[in-house]
Amino acid sequence: MKLGTFLVLFGDKPLEDALDTVQQAGLEAVEIGTGGYPGDAHCNPEELLADEAKLNAFKQAIDSRGLTISALSCHGNPIHPNPEISQQHHHQFEQTVLLAEKLGVDTVVTFSGCPGESEHSKYPVWVTAAWPEDHPEILAWQWQERVIPYWKEQNDFLAKHNVRVAIEPHPGFVVYNNETALKLRRACGEQIGVNFDPSHLFWQQMDPVVSIKELGREGALFHFHAKDTAIDKQNTEANGVLDTKPYTDELNRSWIFRTVGFGHGIEEWKRIISALQLVGYEGAVSIEHEDSLMSVEEGFQKAVDLLQEALIKEKVGDVWWA
Repeated sequence: MKLGTFLVLFGDKPLEDALDTVQQAGLEAVEIGTGGYPGDAHCNPEELLADEAKLNAFKQAIDSRGLTISALSCHGNPIHPNPEISQQHHHQFEQTVLLAEKLGVDTVVTFSGCPGESEHSKYPVWVTAAWPEDHPEILAWQWQERVIPYWKEQNDFLAKHNVRVAIEPHPGFVVYNNETALKLRRACGEQIGVNFDPSHLFWQQMDPVVSIKELGREGALFHFHAKDTAIDKQNTEANGVLDTKPYTDELNRSWIFRTVGFGHGIEEWKRIISALQLVGYEGAVSIEHEDSLMSVEEGFQKAVDLLQEALIKEKVGDVWWA
């Protein structure tokens, strides 16, 4: 495994300055945003695909620092009921896949997306309950009419270009846990796997190690985000974990995203890293930062320090040691 980061952390810096920051921290890999919600501050696929000189300069900036690209990321909602949004996110996904092929990058990260409840919707509808009876009807329509047809077509497109997609399970989208991720993969094809981000599992009361093992057995673990979640015991006991208050309302929320180590300690992260090793994951551990209580610079360095200690270093006999 290589320790890396999602370069959008440093989206306010020019590409070369951002890469210097990563290199100086002793990391080996970068995940690069190419559109969608992360934006394309460091990488515009259309520009690079249209201009060989720009593409070569982009590659040289990364190669010259001894870094590799772990994935290109265009998290979006390509099945949004608003066609302007869905078409834009789909186009960015296609362009990202084509750029990944040209760069020799095997993984593109995105979301599954979420459609509306019918042909007439304006906004996505995320179903979270089995009753009233409208809910299972909506869910069936979404998967049969929107989710499976779209991702079956994308699976074929990905296979044609020798690229795979790592869907990040995320509440608010139709894929939000292992069960829904594997449902999508089994229905649509093996070019589809998972970008595993434990922060979204922690607050849903899941054990990341259990999830990692299941995905590993299925050959579906394609990429990994290192991000943490802190759960406020008092607020959760009062209101549960479904929380629509702004992320900036930290005092009253049931949970918030935190820098690695500030939701769960190093022993938990060693469990997670060990589980990744156990299932044979050889990709990047890509640091992500969405901690509203800590600056990007501080959160990034604290995550680097903890993960460098937690990452497995050597194998003695048949046992891996951290």
